[in-house]
Parts: sequence; C-alpha cells; structure tokens
Amino acid sequence: MTYAEFSKLIQVSKKDICRETFAENRKTIRIKKEKTVVKNLEKIFGAVLKISNQKGFQAMTMRDLSQESGLSMGALYAYFSGKDELVEMLQHQRRSISGRIINETVNAQKTPWGKLKAAIYTHLYLSEAMQPWFYFSFMEAKNLNKEERKKAVLSEQNSEKMFTEIIKEGQAEGVFSDCHGELAAGQIKALLQDWYLKHSKYTKRNVTVEQYAKLTLEFVEAFLMNGAKASSTSLTPS
Repeated sequence: MTYAEFSKLIQVSKKDICRETFAENRKTIRIKKEKTVVKNLEKIFGAVLKISNQKGFQAMTMRDLSQESGLSMGALYAYFSGKDELVEMLQHQRRSISGRIINETVNAQKTPWGKLKAAIYTHLYLSEAMQPWFYFSFMEAKNLNKEERKKAVLSEQNSEKMFTEIIKEGQAEGVFSDCHGELAAGQIKALLQDWYLKHSKYTKRNVTVEQYAKLTLEFVEAFLMNGAKASSTSLTPS
C-alpha cells in the first residue's frame, strides 16, 4: 500500500485531531461551537508544535503561544487551564489516534508476517502524516510533568510489546527465526523512530516514506524470516 492510498483510507488531518479533542473535552472547553473550537485548536496546536520545535515546550510562555496563534491570552484559557492541561490534550490525542489505527490494521491481519508488515507500514505512514506530533512526543518526553512522562513511557512500552508479541507468535509457528524477541522489537522500533526524528535527513536525500518502509521491511524480513517466503511490499500477507 502506498502512502497516498493509506491517506485516503485513514483520516488523520489536523481537523480530525482537533474535532476529537473537542469531543473528549467538551466539559472543560468553554467555547461550545464546534466549528470555532476546531479552527482555534488547529491554531493552538500548530503554534505549540512550531514553538516547541524552535525553543522547547518548557521555554514556551503563554505570551509566546498567544502571539504565534493569533489568539488573546483570555481566548487561550477558554480551551485549557494551563500548559499541563494543554500538553495532556496534545499527547492524549496523538496516542489515541495512532494507537487506534495501528491496532485496527494489525488486528485485520491473520498471520504473524502480515501483522508485522501492517504494524511497520502503519507506524511509518502515521508518523509521516503526524510528523510534528511524533517528533514533539519524543523530544519533549523528558520535560513533561511526572504523570505525562509515565504515559509517554507506557506508550513506548506498549508499542514495543506489540512487536514482541507478533515476533513471538511467529516464532511459535516456526515462521520467524529463534532470536531474542524483545531485542528484535526494540531494534524495529528504533528504525521506525529514525524516520520522524531525522526526517530532514531523508528529505534532503529524496527518500520517500514508501522507500523507507520497503527497506525497513527488507531488513526485518532478512533477519526474522526462517525459510518463509513473503512479499515485503504490501500490507496484504502472502
């Protein structure tokens, strides 16, 4: 599946993210008109990601956010009570949307190899569609409050656990080689993170997300496959 095809099937636009944020925070967001909330949340989230990339989230002030988003200080507080609540909204939506989509695509597959391909392709395509969000989540994890750091760590652990379980399932069926499943899962995760953490490097080299996904699958297939033949270019298992 190409990234363009994935994008048609999976909606992860800024508006979708903001709409879900509003739906989950109706009780605390004081503005009740959805169209207005979605428009302003787009401005707020975009400003946060831009400022954080330039100077870091902890260094960002509410005045910085007001100037970048074009919203007054008073208007900002209609959406969240402070920076802790704001970052919780950002992190929760990124985890919620990406987790849901990855689980849906992986669970739709019947074989360990199909599940592994689906997990890798979907993770990379999602991180391409939501690149600023993934980058923010990784780079700011150490600066978050204690509760958000716990959630960030748990999210990473769950992601690796998914790969570990798929690998062990394949080993039990004799499809994958007898390697250390947890270490292999960690290496796969590192390859996926390299795409969005060093995105500019690959952009300068004119490497597309499809090319990177295909090469990643080839590496994983060469390491894990135990005499099985499978296509590394499609989400559909052989």
